[in-house]
Amino acid sequence: MSGERVERRSAAIPAVDIASYSRLMEADGEGTPAALRAIRDELVDPKIAEHRGRIVKTTGDGALIEFGSVVGAVQCAIALQKLMAERNVEMPGERRLVP
Repeated sequence: MSGERVERRSAAIPAVDIASYSRLMEADGEGTPAALRAIRDELVDPKIAEHRGRIVKTTGDGALIEFGSVVGAVQCAIALQKLMAERNVEMPGERRLVP
């Protein structure tokens, strides 16, 4: 090598997406984005921060998230799945936002 030091780091980068988002948007074009924003503000963003992650990119109903460890990524994903299941209990099946 030319003597340059190569810096390497490990990261876990999960991609998340909302199932049937297009169908939900078709049914309620105003309420669906508002519901997604509330979920991000109340659940997703705080849980990602708690597990030392950061959102790299959002794509409407999806996101790429970076974690410094696989353990943090998996723990965050499990916690979010549980929180979403609890939140969706009261929601009619056709209105549920399911990651």
